[in-house]
Amino acid sequence: MEPTFDAAWRTRALAGEPAAVRLLTDAALGPLFTFCLYRVGRDRHMCEEVVQETLLRAVLDLDAYEPARSAGNIFPWLAGLARNEVRRALARRRRECPGQDPASLETLWDRIDRELLEVYARLESDPFDDDLLRRDETRQMVNATMSQLPPHYRATLEAKYLHGRTVRDIAAAARTSEKAIESQLTRAREAFRATFIALARNLGVEVIA
Repeated sequence: MEPTFDAAWRTRALAGEPAAVRLLTDAALGPLFTFCLYRVGRDRHMCEEVVQETLLRAVLDLDAYEPARSAGNIFPWLAGLARNEVRRALARRRRECPGQDPASLETLWDRIDRELLEVYARLESDPFDDDLLRRDETRQMVNATMSQLPPHYRATLEAKYLHGRTVRDIAAAARTSEKAIESQLTRAREAFRATFIALARNLGVEVIA
């Protein structure tokens, strides 16, 4: 079951309770790395630095996190912090490596983020064929798309399509009902489809439907 970063957790973390801080780092490390990797041009070293800075900033600015507003889901707030750290990292690279052009990468992802906000606000009802998630010819785009999904959507899709688990198995692992998982899979596939289209449009990739 996904950890809930509610008001009680926030109080413990602000008090410096090691277990509360460790819960955040353990839960956020992987999803943040996945989220940031494509945004820094798949530079793993830069991505690690960005994630570390994001987690440090999260601990320092935790009083700005509003559990009630986010229903205990801290990742959207962390993603906002990560975007700022990505911009700082790319700005440093511009200063240190004048011959490179990370500004174009930053501009690209700013545009993608704006489009994703619009796309998520009007998700279409027809998801892609499930087979798309398994196709070799679209593997890079699938990976990029998965990296931008909310962690609970990504985990559900990976369990179903990467690990081949049944809805019953996923529900049991999440300690919830099969109906809840089926509903989440539907929303996750719709989110995947919308994100895939937005990325393909901005990255100039032909979608093979």
